[in-house]
Amino acid sequence: MDIAGAAPMTFTGPGASVLPGSENTAKRHKGPPGTWEVLNRLQALYNHPVVGTGRRTPGPRSGILDRGERNDRAQRLVAPREGNRVRCEGGRTSEHSIVPQKQGNSNRGDPVEERECRVAESLEGNMAGASEPGPVSTRRQRIAELAKQSPEMGFTSLAHHIDMVWLLEAYARTRKDGAAGVDGQTAADYAVNLLDNLRVLLDRAKSGTYRAPPVRRVHIPKGAGPETRPLGIPTFEDKVLQRAVVMVLEAVYEQDFLDCSYGFRPGRSAHQALDALWQCTMTMAGGWIVEVDIRKFFDTLDHAHLRDLLQLRLRDGVLLRLLGKWLNAGVLEAGSLTFPEAGTPQGGVVSPLLANVYLHYVLDVWFERDVKPCLKGPATLIRYADDFVIVFAHEDDARRVLDVLPKRFGKYGLALHPDKTRLVPFVRPATEASRDTSEGEHQPGTFDLLGFTHYWGRSRQGFWVVKRRTAQTRLSRALMMIAQWCRFHRHDPLAEQHQTLVQKVRGHCGYYGITGNSMALSQFRSAVQRIWKKWLSRRRRRGFLSWTTFGRLLKRYPLPPPIAVHSVCRLVGEPAT
Repeated sequence: MDIAGAAPMTFTGPGASVLPGSENTAKRHKGPPGTWEVLNRLQALYNHPVVGTGRRTPGPRSGILDRGERNDRAQRLVAPREGNRVRCEGGRTSEHSIVPQKQGNSNRGDPVEERECRVAESLEGNMAGASEPGPVSTRRQRIAELAKQSPEMGFTSLAHHIDMVWLLEAYARTRKDGAAGVDGQTAADYAVNLLDNLRVLLDRAKSGTYRAPPVRRVHIPKGAGPETRPLGIPTFEDKVLQRAVVMVLEAVYEQDFLDCSYGFRPGRSAHQALDALWQCTMTMAGGWIVEVDIRKFFDTLDHAHLRDLLQLRLRDGVLLRLLGKWLNAGVLEAGSLTFPEAGTPQGGVVSPLLANVYLHYVLDVWFERDVKPCLKGPATLIRYADDFVIVFAHEDDARRVLDVLPKRFGKYGLALHPDKTRLVPFVRPATEASRDTSEGEHQPGTFDLLGFTHYWGRSRQGFWVVKRRTAQTRLSRALMMIAQWCRFHRHDPLAEQHQTLVQKVRGHCGYYGITGNSMALSQFRSAVQRIWKKWLSRRRRRGFLSWTTFGRLLKRYPLPPPIAVHSVCRLVGEPAT
């Protein structure tokens, strides 16, 4: 939603027909009630109605919408002096730039949550000359249009777009159920004096007195082994300001990013990357796969190179200063404060965008402009954040690129994992008729990407197709987390245990439920049942739960069936909307 104090406002997304700060929608927006009262205070601050006809009035009027306006989901009010030139196209594809209306990746669970973007018509005028604080989506569209028209231009004036209206929009997009940072302040605590907190935050950010607080580092399991992944948790206020900066930079860099990039971008998901990889391997009959793993990418990202790459498009002193403070912010772990010289906290709001910018220049642009013209055959790059594979039609091309990749990444302070970076022969197996005549045939191997193992298998009609199943490391890690949860919550009431396990099973199927992976989903559900029975049997010292008794329990508390949510058959069978 766009929250404007000096211009009319537009509500988008779920819940657009009700007040976003009301009690009925507090749970839906993951925020405390009272946002509407803050808007009324904001309209008095700007001496402009929150909603209206676009004409200025001598004083503020009531900010309460009547019932007819609340129920009109399709209504779009435009900023003053824009008249009727700006109209939403209702989903029609535009030939101009696309400005995402939602955040890139909320990271609530698996990285496949559906993300949308709305297409707007091109706007006239220069972004730098905009003096009125219009709707946030309108200003982002102006930035995107200018970035689309001038792909080589460096933006020197972007920070002026961040005002109270922009910060309120950033606050609305920030997760309210995330973990607290080093100050222990939650979203509910910050919302008590929301308007005053945002005003002070804006003054400190614009004047240069803002100091980035240290991030709180925690570790989560990585794979099935003892290795862990460090996560940095910023403070809630830091998340709001980072979200505001990301909203500005996203409008610029979304016009530059190539189609081979899928990670942490609005309107893109991991399943789209998997579908693109499947289409590529099927079209090229497999080929040769270069599977690459960057060693500790987020921990070794070079700050000097990142600043140089950012300044190719961003030359605004305020934004560059804020990004530098976040990069140099300390890390608090086990009571010890350290200041790393490289890397960006994995878990921050701005970190995914910085990672995409870094790899856009280091890998994507280099591969498209310098590598592809020198190859003998076609090649395709599929990248999701720092995980990527390259599909080649010829073995010679694959080996040449594999030899030069370590030098390319080493130039920018990155290193490839020597054991996990490899060349995989993935040529489609020969048929029975041509198997005897083929010489020097390579048996196709397997490779992993985004939690799936890709391999060649027979379809129901007997043809060779690329199939995908849950990677063994991901399956083992998921079951280990289930066992750990059942162990610590085995004394909870059965209804509560059942409710949580249902959510976990549905979440697993929501990501891994793709075409051809039904067997792995069934194995996961069966393993969850065995784990649940094991820890229910240990609720008492001498207790034992037989399978007959547990079967009766499952009839009362059944686990959801293993459904392939992203199956092609299900999508074909659904009616068109």
